[in-house]
Amino acid sequence: MVLNKYVSEDKVLLAVDCIIFGFDEEDLKILLVKRNFEPEMGKWSLIGGFLREEENLDQAAIRILHHLTGLHGIYMEQFYVFSKVDRDPAERTISVAYYALIDIAAHDKKITHIDKAQWFSLKDVPKLIFDHDTMVERAMARLQQRAKDKPIGFELLPEKFTMRQLQKLYESILDKNLDKRNFISKVNSLDILQKLDEKDMTMSKKGAFLYQFDQEKYNRKVDEGFNFKL
Repeated sequence: MVLNKYVSEDKVLLAVDCIIFGFDEEDLKILLVKRNFEPEMGKWSLIGGFLREEENLDQAAIRILHHLTGLHGIYMEQFYVFSKVDRDPAERTISVAYYALIDIAAHDKKITHIDKAQWFSLKDVPKLIFDHDTMVERAMARLQQRAKDKPIGFELLPEKFTMRQLQKLYESILDKNLDKRNFISKVNSLDILQKLDEKDMTMSKKGAFLYQFDQEKYNRKVDEGFNFKL
């Protein structure tokens, strides 16, 4: 009787879509692919796939991201479920959305092999299929919120970075200009960066000191009640 009850219920597809954010030291970008099947073939789309019977949602997101990009160990977070009845014209489909953060310079060689994949500035995103535009908007809103109270922004930077790169990153995420002096003062007050005896000499003859995010120090501070606010 129980099995018969399951059989008689409607079935829907469960998809996982990934909004992949990257930073190129100047601009926040998103990775899109051209869809190679109907419906909406040839149009720009987020990277996604379907949940398998043996997977939980996080496992599906990791598999889909790796299968399509070759990337491992990437920061990901589930942020919303999209369940509008007519969101996919082909089949009743519910989508669980994740956003991922990567440093473009460190991973671009792996990503560039993807057929018809391209980075777009958040300011120049083309029209996307289905409700993917809404997914990007919600992902961006979540990223802006998280970047203020969690040090996830460092996932978008190289291991060693300048204070200018860090400020440009947060300006791109928050979509506003930040006062240099106030920003540096606020970052230094957090006491979670390690200043290195190395300089980036590409921007000026004097050069700019490089920094690293100190994950161990941050973890210790969190255990002591520290709250990240930027």
